[in-house]
Amino acid sequence: MEVEKMDENEWKYHGEGNQSLVVSHCQRCVVLRFLKSPPNQNKTPEEILHHLQNIVDFGKHVMKQFFGENYVHHGEIIQLPLDFVRQLCLKIQPERPECRCDKDMDTLSGYAMCLPNLTRLQTFRFAEHRPILCIEIKPKCGFIPFSSHVSQEIKHKVCRYCMHQHLKVANGKWKRPSKYCPLDLFSGNKQRMHFALKSLLQEAQNNLKIFKNGELIYGCKDDQDCVCDWNELARHLKPFFFPSNGLVSGPQCTRTIVKELIHVITMALLSSTDTCRAGHMKTVPISQGRSYCEASAFNKELVRNGKHKLESSGLPRGCLLYKTLQAQMLDMLDIEGLYPLYSRVEQYLEEFPEERSTLQVDGPYNEAFYEKLLDLSLEDDGTVAFALTKVQQYRIAMTAKDCSIMIALSPCLQDECSEQRPVVLTSKSRFTFSVSVLDLDLKPYESIPHQYKLDGEIVNYYLKNVQAKEDPVMSNLFKENEDCTLVLHKV
Repeated sequence: MEVEKMDENEWKYHGEGNQSLVVSHCQRCVVLRFLKSPPNQNKTPEEILHHLQNIVDFGKHVMKQFFGENYVHHGEIIQLPLDFVRQLCLKIQPERPECRCDKDMDTLSGYAMCLPNLTRLQTFRFAEHRPILCIEIKPKCGFIPFSSHVSQEIKHKVCRYCMHQHLKVANGKWKRPSKYCPLDLFSGNKQRMHFALKSLLQEAQNNLKIFKNGELIYGCKDDQDCVCDWNELARHLKPFFFPSNGLVSGPQCTRTIVKELIHVITMALLSSTDTCRAGHMKTVPISQGRSYCEASAFNKELVRNGKHKLESSGLPRGCLLYKTLQAQMLDMLDIEGLYPLYSRVEQYLEEFPEERSTLQVDGPYNEAFYEKLLDLSLEDDGTVAFALTKVQQYRIAMTAKDCSIMIALSPCLQDECSEQRPVVLTSKSRFTFSVSVLDLDLKPYESIPHQYKLDGEIVNYYLKNVQAKEDPVMSNLFKENEDCTLVLHKV
């Protein structure tokens, strides 16, 4: 792709995270990703290139092993004319949210990552001229900690996401807690998955976005800038799901379209569109720990209705949710068990700082780095090597807990569908689709102390302000629904 021959006006602001800023091309299915840094703290071009190369290598040599060839798009590094980059920066600056402007886009090195635009279909070129719908989901952590290092029993009952919601509301990040629980989405049970997706649609926060032809039509552009009008969403989606326009308008129409959307997302998430096996890593048994969260709104509704058992159908081994969960479960010790091992590594590096590169703490992310991740043993031999392996596995798990899944859909005519093209059906339409995973930058080694501190804050707030109020209500419900047994004693 000859970017230098393109006008900067052909590119538009696409979004950004803490470390990078993304622009997308108006016609081509590509995006450019630039690194960011605080004002007056610009890195040298060599440092920028090294950072970007680490991101590419990590996706190519590590995350592809977990998720498979078709799901991971690691991109490539390109060098751009500096004048083009500066003009592009000036063009997009007014579109950036104010809260993101504390860091500047890199305009000095000329290096950027060129990646496919995952709001577009990735597998088949035939449908590029057709309207494309894309759903971005950030599923978060899909299991309850099973580590014996957990000090608070509540962590074995309520998932991190559900507890964190209450702290975020208290801190003003969100107006109300979401009913979404990741364990419902990762359950493989369609009823629970439908409930989870409906909850995401009701309270999207930054965990769900919907794009139409690359433009955001539903979800949050930033923390508080949310567009969540179901009627407006239904207006956008109606041509996709009911092309003949035979459906009446009104609340019933909206509910029907949302139901169809949830069905399509569920089927795409449970599909396997990658024939490659994801590496040769031994899997962590998903059966470890409980398969439901006591704080889940779905679970509470079951209890109120006198039911106790949550069905967990399990995920198909080839689907992206299964692979995501496997990577997440490399967090086998929980942050409470991991933090002492991190401290062991830190103490060693203080004494022998020259060993940092030898131990591959910060890369390079090559096959040798991946091979070290294959040891799932939990027998601590007291060595720095054991501690560092667990630390690196935890970083992989944290990356998988914060990744995004992109589901791109395009209408498909019956005579165009074949075994080579994955298709999902609705009552009136059929779609070809692609599923990809996004946001796979390795979580920083230096963030572990923050995660340890945050974990304590989340749990302590929940215990003090939420569980104390909910326990009496839920325990009474459990008692009301228990089977009564009459015991006769001989007199």
